[in-house]
Parts: sequence; structure tokens; C-alpha cells
Amino acid sequence: MAYNKAKAEREWLRWKEAEEKKLRELGVDEETIQRLHTYDWAQFNKERQYLQRQVEWSPYIDLISAQDLELPVEDTESLLDSIEDIELFSLLHNVDKLTLEILFMKMDGYGSKEISEKTGLSVNAIDLRIFKLKKKIKKFL
Repeated sequence: MAYNKAKAEREWLRWKEAEEKKLRELGVDEETIQRLHTYDWAQFNKERQYLQRQVEWSPYIDLISAQDLELPVEDTESLLDSIEDIELFSLLHNVDKLTLEILFMKMDGYGSKEISEKTGLSVNAIDLRIFKLKKKIKKFL
């Protein structure tokens, strides 16, 4: 959502007027109120500039972050090849190929329903395979 400068200024002015009214009721002199107004306005502008830049860069940052999160492997074979721990490699090497494919798709961000559609298994079967694999890995750890 884009930063709405006019709306933010209106909200700030409403807040500031209420604050100044209370300060006057408490007997604060006008010079102090004016200095506070000037200081608060400068702080508001600094924050506004930050928020405008943040909103402008957000899609770019999201794109870069998504690229950084991509898996370093492209298939189950390269997944197994990337494992350096011999015991974990042995554990995963003994798992059937379909379960490894399911694991790879889960790591790639697919949900159980999407994996179900791709593999032809039920959602419960997918979840059960993942559960059993997690159980084996927990024993390993």
C-alpha cells in the first residue's frame, strides 16, 4: 500500500492540535509549545521520508529476498548429493524415491494438496509420508 502523505499530515495535525490544547490547559507557555511543534514537525518529516522510501523499495526487496530463498538443488539426486552428513545421507538414501520427491516438493514450497495433485496420492498419504520421514529424522537427531 502506498504512503498517503496528505492523510498522514491530517492525522498529525489533529494529534498535534489536541496535544497543544492540553499543553495550554496545563499552563505551558506559547514559546515552548511552538518549539515542540517545530521539533515534532521535523520528526514527522523524517519519518515520512523514511516511509516513502520504504514503500518504494518494498517490491524490489521482496523480489531479491525471494531469489535468495530459492533452493540450491534442482532435483532429488542433487538434494542427496548436497548432504554432507553421512548418517543423514544414509537415512535419506534408504527412503523410497516417491517420498524423496514429496520431501523435495515440500522444500520447494508446495502444499500437500498440490503435491497430491502432482503425484496422484491422497493428501492424507502425503502427510503420512512426511510425518513418518520426520519421525525417522528426529530419531537420527
